[in-house]
Amino acid sequence: MKPGKTRNSIHRRDASLVVLLASLTACGYHVSGHGDMMPKTIQTIAIPAFSNRTSRYKLARTLPTDIGRELLARTKYKIVADPKQADAVLTGSVHNFVAYPTISANGRSTVVEAVVTLNLTLINRATGEVLYNRAGAEFRERYEISTDPKAYFDESGTAMERLSKSVARSVVSAILEKF
Repeated sequence: MKPGKTRNSIHRRDASLVVLLASLTACGYHVSGHGDMMPKTIQTIAIPAFSNRTSRYKLARTLPTDIGRELLARTKYKIVADPKQADAVLTGSVHNFVAYPTISANGRSTVVEAVVTLNLTLINRATGEVLYNRAGAEFRERYEISTDPKAYFDESGTAMERLSKSVARSVVSAILEKF
């Protein structure tokens, strides 16, 4: 024992530490993105093709694939093709898509902001319980466009790929955390 320390002060410090740790775990504290609030009966998830109400066909095609990849990378769930063979089914629709200029230089747009609105629902097939539902989920991606017509390159395709991957990360986090 260090000089000046008594058994009572050491016990009080240890007791305070135990109370602090217990209160952190009791309130449900955890690191964001690492929780899994899904029922333990869910082992497989199907993600059928998303419906699409926009002219942007690529997003509706890439979103289910990117969400599936994100689930595989971050969770223990298996992704299956047939919804009838899955414990849970994630359905989605690309409800709206807009792209508009946000920054201009010399009267020409240099940055475009793309906004996609999704409707997503994850259902437990066995019980019919809605595990996750988000209508009107809005996601954004900015991309630059050249002001020089000779150097113009259409960045919108790669921006949609980035948007799809970003949406996948957000959706999987939200599902796991039940947000």
